[in-house]
Amino acid sequence: MSKTVTLRLDMDVYNRFKALAEDDNRPLSNFIETAALRYVEEHAFVDEFEMAEIRTNAELNKSLKQGVDDAQAGRGRFV
Repeated sequence: MSKTVTLRLDMDVYNRFKALAEDDNRPLSNFIETAALRYVEEHAFVDEFEMAEIRTNAELNKSLKQGVDDAQAGRGRFV
């Protein structure tokens, strides 16, 4: 089920998005949704190369494990 979201855009931004959506022959809402999803995927997740580097970094993994253990035990201050 889709949801309706109201978004206030500066007129210059609106015109830019609208033109880009028209260039792709799709609705403005679809253009904004796709752009937002791409941004999240590129900035919120690591790619396979970064993940391989994380997995092979023993010091980082030790620190992460200690952090998880501390969180589960309620130790520390979490913000």
